[in-house]
Amino acid sequence: MSQSGYFSEQTFAFLRKLKRNNNREWFKAHQDEYEAQVREPALRFIAAMDAPLKQISPNYIADTRKVGGSLFRIQRDTRFANDKTPYKTAVGIRFNHERARDVHSPLFYLHIEEGDCFAGAGLWHPDGKQTRAIREFIVANPNGWKQATRSAAFKRNYALGGDALKRPPRGFDAEHELIDDLMRKDFVASAALSTEDILDPKLPAKLAKHYKALAPMVEYLCDALEVDF
Repeated sequence: MSQSGYFSEQTFAFLRKLKRNNNREWFKAHQDEYEAQVREPALRFIAAMDAPLKQISPNYIADTRKVGGSLFRIQRDTRFANDKTPYKTAVGIRFNHERARDVHSPLFYLHIEEGDCFAGAGLWHPDGKQTRAIREFIVANPNGWKQATRSAAFKRNYALGGDALKRPPRGFDAEHELIDDLMRKDFVASAALSTEDILDPKLPAKLAKHYKALAPMVEYLCDALEVDF
């Protein structure tokens, strides 16, 4: 077990080596190292997040399955990518809504990559129907969106991100007070984390604090999509 009980310096060391040796032969020769330094710590962390998540929402799941659970697979989907390197050089962990198989719903997320660790939440790349539903919900309920994403504490700690349209979407007022949000194609927010945060034995508590702060935005998106929070 690592010093923190979750991730360790060896986790980052493995990701650095994988970045330099991103090929199947090297990975196969170092599969045991991946298991010990990345996947097993990640699954321990996911298990530790179950109780904190349930305190935020009973509908979000910490899934400890090795395949198909909260931990993203290390293999990249290269079918339509110019970059044909076979492996991801970051650890991605998602905490999905229990209805995620039926509805593309907002989630909580952790990204671990040297120099780019962050906690996040929201809805990434919703389809056209979902995007329109969220935009219409923002127009109908602007105060709720502002309360979820415009408080001083939110703006101090989190940044809204993702892709956006270059022009106002058709059918929406270009002069709307929240036009920048209505132009969003992704509805996500994140906070940067340090390497020390990832190595901290109290990482689950730290993440739970971030997720609790992001929960009003997640709940708003759930309401827009008619999914129970």
